[in-house]
Amino acid sequence: MIRDPDLLDALTDTVRRFVRERLLPAEARVEDENAIPPEIIDEMRALGLFGMSIPEEFGGLGLTMEEEVTVALELGYASPAFRSVIGTNNGIGSQGIIVDGTPAQKAYWLPKMARGDVIGSFALTEPDVGSDAASVRTTAALDGDGYILNGTKRYITNAPVADVFTVMARTGGEGPAGVTAFLVPATSPGLSLGAIDKKMGQRGTRTCDVIFDNCRVPADAVIGGIEGQGFKTAMKVLNRGRLHIAAVCAGAAQRLCDESVAFARDRVQFGKPIGEHQLVQAMLADSATETFAGRSMVMEAARRFDRGDRIIQQAASAKLFCSEMVGRVADRAVQIHGGAGYMQDYAVEHFYRDVRLFRLYEGTSQIQQIIIAREMMNG
Repeated sequence: MIRDPDLLDALTDTVRRFVRERLLPAEARVEDENAIPPEIIDEMRALGLFGMSIPEEFGGLGLTMEEEVTVALELGYASPAFRSVIGTNNGIGSQGIIVDGTPAQKAYWLPKMARGDVIGSFALTEPDVGSDAASVRTTAALDGDGYILNGTKRYITNAPVADVFTVMARTGGEGPAGVTAFLVPATSPGLSLGAIDKKMGQRGTRTCDVIFDNCRVPADAVIGGIEGQGFKTAMKVLNRGRLHIAAVCAGAAQRLCDESVAFARDRVQFGKPIGEHQLVQAMLADSATETFAGRSMVMEAARRFDRGDRIIQQAASAKLFCSEMVGRVADRAVQIHGGAGYMQDYAVEHFYRDVRLFRLYEGTSQIQQIIIAREMMNG
């Protein structure tokens, strides 16, 4: 639900200008340096982007789901790395605290996250645990007035720059009921980082292993103060995360459409712009149609979320469709560009690599299919 259309329009216009005037010109630098320029991060802080979904009482913008995806559509127009640096602060890194955190945890962490003074990271995946999130092997053993964490987390987004990790660790028996969520500062003794991962795409989004070797945290690091609630906490915030990622995918698809149209107007073959050839027009039309469908799906699901509807199926459907869709749009964009599309001089080359990850993280496409089918069978 949009509370004030004029304020949302003003925010969206500001973000759109920021994306086109500051982020797009910096894309090549991010590719070369594999890092977001510090001045860009400072400008994101000034715009309040680290706290889009954090309630106003804690210094955030307090955007509704519909408002958040509207902004995410704009952010998705630039390289995914820019959005990723603020992603956890607006996603599960903060939402877990918002929905299940103690008053003290909310008061301490949320204002820092909203300002961008603290960058959050979500540590769930392990060397032998990916889609089967309820089977985490990292342990947290009660020891006096705290816990001792041992284990390794893998492919953790923002880990090299994170100030605090939301860590899923096993405190009890097997299955989801034995998983507890902890807030672990990056400076905690016994916490160390592995080498930065060398990835196919999304340069500038740094990932690495996070290693816990007898890492001690106080008892009040447990989110909500209750053992065994970590998996449930994660499930509560997944709908918002899936819709956010789906919106980013739709924004990226729009960028790829615009790049394709611009190239099709300028590139001349057989005596006329290639955009006048019907086979190229067919690819443009298919990409535009799918982008529109994805955007519409995200907006409808976001409105239902804000109404309080059960949208597990709709959120999974949006994430599934949009992440698969942007891959098809990227493939057509490279095809339209021809040989130029394979060159790093053109944005479609790195977007082709970047968007492939959307089908894997925040739940693979196959996991989304399972969720959708389960919801259908359960009525």
